[in-house]
Order: sequence, then C-alpha cells, then structure tokens
Amino acid sequence: MYFDKEISCSKCTFKCDIYRVIVATGKDFSEVNPLHVFYKKHEIICKQGSNVSSAIYVLDGSAKLYIEGLNNRNIILYILTPQKYIGLLSFFETPNYSYSVTALEDTRICMIDLSYIKKLYIENHDYLMSLNKAFGKSVASIMSKIITLNQKNIRGRVADSLLYLSKLNNSDSFQIFMTRKELGELSAISEENTVRLLTEFKKEGIIDMNGKEIQILDKRLLTKISEVG
Repeated sequence: MYFDKEISCSKCTFKCDIYRVIVATGKDFSEVNPLHVFYKKHEIICKQGSNVSSAIYVLDGSAKLYIEGLNNRNIILYILTPQKYIGLLSFFETPNYSYSVTALEDTRICMIDLSYIKKLYIENHDYLMSLNKAFGKSVASIMSKIITLNQKNIRGRVADSLLYLSKLNNSDSFQIFMTRKELGELSAISEENTVRLLTEFKKEGIIDMNGKEIQILDKRLLTKISEVG
C-alpha cells in the first residue's frame, strides 16, 4: 500500500460523482482534500470492526466485500468494481465497519473525509440522489445474496455466482481474479465443493475452464439451475 497526496480532483483522470457535483454548483475543491491509495492484490482495504473515518471510492481494480465468520469461514457479499463506494452501508449509521474489504487485484482508491461527504449529502440534492441510488443497489445485492443462501442448494449457488460474475464482466467469457476458495466464499460453500461443482458443470458442457478463464457455454441451462436450485 502506498499513498499519493499530489493528485487533485482537477488533475484526476477518474471523474467521480463528487467532482461532477462540485463543477455543476460552481464551488471550488478546497474542502475535498482527496487522498489516492494504491493497494496490491490481497491487501486489506478496510477491516471489519475498524473505525469508519473516510468515504472510499474505487477508481481502478476490484475488491471483495465480505463478512468475516468463525474459523475463517467468510462470506463474500459482492464484488466492488470502479466507480463504486466502499463502506457505503456504514456512512451514516455505524462508527465501525460491519464487514471487510480486500483487493482482488492491484487496486486504486480515493479517500475523502466522511464529514465532507455528509455535508455534500445534506446540501446538494443531486448528490443525495446519487448516493441514495448507490445505497439502494448495495442493499439489493445483499438481499439477493440472502435469498440465494437461504433458498438454493449448492449447485444453484455456484450457478448464481457464475452468472453474477458474467454480468459483472458484461461477458459470458471472463477472467476471475478470485481463488477457488474465494469463489466458494461467494457461494457460501467449501473450496472442495466449489472445485467439484465446477468440474461437473464442465463435464456437462455448461461451462469451460482454462486456469482463471471461464466461459459460459450454455447460459440458458445455467440460468435454469440458478432459478430452481
């Protein structure tokens, strides 16, 4: 992990919602004081139970947001990609993170003091709507995860995870930055069962695998397994 304090909002190539709102209102950027932080693969960005002091925005790379369970049994709730907030669910309600976030690949984030975010949220209607929309998407993702874990068997869960990754990558052929263990945590099953089910799906002609590359060959059948799982 290393920091870069020299990147100002005007020089940043990633124009986030905050930048667009400030430009639209004609205000200056003197109160923003962004801090860019670069994390290497597997580095922890925020830790479950730690204090929430900044709004964190993903600029480049990807990260997993997960609940740390007992005996190192974690559950990945969803994957964070560029132009997504980290810690959004903890902005206003709790002083501590109720989950952890770890980089899945080399990832760059922008940190902004939370007090400024709260001020912007109260003063600017467009930003309020933008943040509420992002919050709603986070809640919807978690609700979908709860339904999947509560109502689907392990074949349905793995099918659901593969479809989720396909949608995330906007392609039926994609490279995953997760290990088989992490893919299991996305489905709330063991690494052994994950490997077994991926092998079954490959034998059944539903997917093809080559290292980190996964290709969905029969999306209709995979979707059906997810639905009835």
